[in-house]
Amino acid sequence: MSLRSEIFEQPTILEQLLTEQMGLAREIAQAIQKSDVHYVFLAARGTSDNAGRYANYLWGGINRLPIALATPSLFTLYEQPPNLRDALVVGISQSGQSPDIIAVLEEGKRQGCLTLAVTNATGSPLAKTADFVLDIRAGQELSVAATKTYTAELMAIAMLSVALDKNTNRHRELEQVPAWVTETLALEERISRIAERYRYMEQCVVLGRGYNYATAFEWSLKLKELTYVVADPYSSADFLHGPIAMVDQGFPVMAAVPDGRVFDNMLTLLKRLRLEHHAELLVISNREEAIQLAQSAVQLPVGIPEWLSPIVCIVPAQLFAYYLANTKGYDTEVPRSIHKITRTE
Repeated sequence: MSLRSEIFEQPTILEQLLTEQMGLAREIAQAIQKSDVHYVFLAARGTSDNAGRYANYLWGGINRLPIALATPSLFTLYEQPPNLRDALVVGISQSGQSPDIIAVLEEGKRQGCLTLAVTNATGSPLAKTADFVLDIRAGQELSVAATKTYTAELMAIAMLSVALDKNTNRHRELEQVPAWVTETLALEERISRIAERYRYMEQCVVLGRGYNYATAFEWSLKLKELTYVVADPYSSADFLHGPIAMVDQGFPVMAAVPDGRVFDNMLTLLKRLRLEHHAELLVISNREEAIQLAQSAVQLPVGIPEWLSPIVCIVPAQLFAYYLANTKGYDTEVPRSIHKITRTE
């Protein structure tokens, strides 16, 4: 098993997850509706925290559930947890081992809240603490850099969103995700060639907005973990409030720009970066305007709804980080200084 093979497992894992766990997602949705939940209080770290950013947009925008992203240190180091009345308390963790995430769910239960664990480890302390466990069923992930567990977490979040919604069209859209991921993985050779262009890159920014705000953070994290590049993630809106000043000729800018509500806004920024700042643009998109603007581009399948695009959009970013690490001569299986399971308190 290798990082590359785990990346390529993703279509199968996503299809199996949808087939095997959709019924459970509907049971959880019914429990949420019966509990008169007013908002979601969500705790996660690392890659799972980026999945939480996706939930923030998806559950907040489509399901109209306000999301509060937890500050776990209030529960552990400060021992001053907030009032969680009427909350669904959610912990997202591939390993289910982090004490601070577990502490958030324990406090949620103490305060009488409904609790949910989204995890790849159903026997973990996090899973044992929760009222409900949505098993992402990604199988054992040996690589330190999370890939298949991330997209499985996104799929689980999307499944719960669909289960909470009466719009049956969204389930049909969800069923197409594995095929879109398969189509994207077929671009491996092109992505490997693009990575060679960035062999000497030491710093960059990664942009996304809306649903793909999560993609910007996860792409950035994979670059940091595997290639040791200083990769700063930004919303395109936040980027205009100061950070754009550091971009001059040849500065690398990575951008997730699939079709959707934020596309025009993102395209305007990319035009400014290319034409005024002469930035080096690497774009992941399914819109020709963005692809033509970039020096390097990866073309996503057409027709992906914006709410599902983060599940597909991150896949070429994973491959890019993998091949860039290889190009730089780094070991993708054993990145320096980090471990598969990180226990924070």
